Amino acid sequence: MGAKTEIHHHGSAESPAYASGEIPRERLDTLAEVFVEGPAFALALRRLREERVLVLRGAHATGRSAAALMLLHHLGVPAVRALQPETSPAALAGQLAHGGGHVLCDMPLSRNKPLRETHLYAARDQLKKTGGHLVITVENSPHLLGVAPVGWEAPGAADVLRAHLSARLPATADAERLLALEPVREFLEHGHRRPAEAVDLATGLAAYDGTEQALDRLRGFSLASVEKQCRDWLSDPALGLRDKAFLISLALFDQAPYVLAAEFADTLFVHFQRLQHPEQPPEIPVFGPAPTDRLDLARAVGELRSEATDWGPVPQYVAYFSEGRMPGTLLTEVWTGHPSTRPALVAWLKQMARDGRPLVRTRAAAATALLAAADLPSTVALLVDGWSVSPSFGPRVTAANTLTLAHLSGAPVIPQLLAQWCTDRHWARRWTAIRAFALLAPLRPDLAGPALDALSSRARAESSSEAERHNLIESTALLLSAGSRGEMLAELVRLLHLDTPAVRALALAAFVRACDNREEGSLLEWYAESGVHSPEWTRDLVTLWHTALGERAHTREALDALRTWVYVAGQRPEAEQALALLLPSLVKTAADRDRLVHLLHTLRAEDGGPRPAIADRLLISLRPAGATPAAP
Repeated sequence: MGAKTEIHHHGSAESPAYASGEIPRERLDTLAEVFVEGPAFALALRRLREERVLVLRGAHATGRSAAALMLLHHLGVPAVRALQPETSPAALAGQLAHGGGHVLCDMPLSRNKPLRETHLYAARDQLKKTGGHLVITVENSPHLLGVAPVGWEAPGAADVLRAHLSARLPATADAERLLALEPVREFLEHGHRRPAEAVDLATGLAAYDGTEQALDRLRGFSLASVEKQCRDWLSDPALGLRDKAFLISLALFDQAPYVLAAEFADTLFVHFQRLQHPEQPPEIPVFGPAPTDRLDLARAVGELRSEATDWGPVPQYVAYFSEGRMPGTLLTEVWTGHPSTRPALVAWLKQMARDGRPLVRTRAAAATALLAAADLPSTVALLVDGWSVSPSFGPRVTAANTLTLAHLSGAPVIPQLLAQWCTDRHWARRWTAIRAFALLAPLRPDLAGPALDALSSRARAESSSEAERHNLIESTALLLSAGSRGEMLAELVRLLHLDTPAVRALALAAFVRACDNREEGSLLEWYAESGVHSPEWTRDLVTLWHTALGERAHTREALDALRTWVYVAGQRPEAEQALALLLPSLVKTAADRDRLVHLLHTLRAEDGGPRPAIADRLLISLRPAGATPAAP
């Protein structure tokens, strides 16, 4: 009637019968020749013999499937049948009509399809009728309800390698000789190796002929296995976006608190969802895998460490990859091998660069530096350039740190890029370049000179912008604070003799700004430890101090900076000794002496209290020869 159509299906609602088949005997015999029992093998064999049904649970790529076959092989079953992995728990008992052994590898479980104890009861009843046994392998999963699995751990990589070599080589001594090779020892020492990787190495070792070329191939195998593992993780369609996001986040937060890796893994997961499914609102499951399961997937380790904070040491659960080369390789692979992820990665790293935690910002800079070493033009265009022109201080610091680390990581043309940015029209980009030069100066003293030349050239060009003048002073002071102090003092003295007032003012203002610093590693501490022993460095320091104190435009700031030196010297005896030697050198006229004596006479403690004792001790160093102490 009308337009309504009804279709009725009559029959069973169950899924079609699942396929199964017998595993060739030759494959089982071949596997038995090289199989190495893991630490849980004996327990699993005993339980399988008694209970007929065994669930073997373990991490990915630990050899669970091979262990399942060998458990049945050790029982002496006449045949082993492989069940289809998609077999549902409810349909499991119906697939056990045949006698002998059955194996179901990598059974997929979920919240809607858990494996229950009742499913195993039904399977056990069926197996008792046929005299059979069943081994089910699963990854670490919370969807085992009432089931008591056996936890599987991979056997040692050295044992697996030895077993496969012994099967391929005529004598045991040959296998031990190959295991003693330096590339093989390096392979075994770098973190937890999976059995499949040891098997691959055994294949290469069996063909080793002792030549240098063969040895070079072995040396490259360890790194090649790391690169292959990273490619497998990222390209595995069975590995979910959330797991991949965790691997990438852990690579960025390697050797850092686990909570940071987990927190920013979920943040990256949201970016991935927006990229892959823009029509759907992203969502994060409130509860997810346990930390141990996530670390097992990543072949990583977690341990409790004492981490330094602003309030003292605090215990933190720190996570890190067992293979130290994994973090850099993974980040490089995702950036260069999967460019479709870049919009999500860029948004993620920009978010971290704005984070209030210094550790997060530093890790963002370190990760971006690795990306720059792999693909400099794209990394600068998508990340660094935007940070470098930010009006905020934090992103500019991140940009400078990124370029510094990129240069140390082997990224090309970084000094040329910084030299170009030193004369850029945008003040923030110039600031970023100079800060990066200052960070590189202790390792690359040759870069401080070009940076200072660029600053002085800019000082000549700029005449009216107060903001520009301020940033030039800050940048030059940073070069003096972080670079090679002796060489930079000589450069500033050279700038004093130029006939350009703007350059002379820049040199004096930057010197005073660098001196007005009481943090660890300040200019005074450097002078007390190193500079006081060099007549040239002392001469340059005296020249700059005397000039700054004597020029009206800089006298007030210079006296403030010298007051800071007195406060610092009051807390460090070696600094007090150096300052007592320096002050008399600043006196060339009576006006110079009166200025310094007045500073010390009127000095008050930092909390506003009476004059500190160090002021009286320094006054003694300024007393003219033969003069008697003033009456109290």
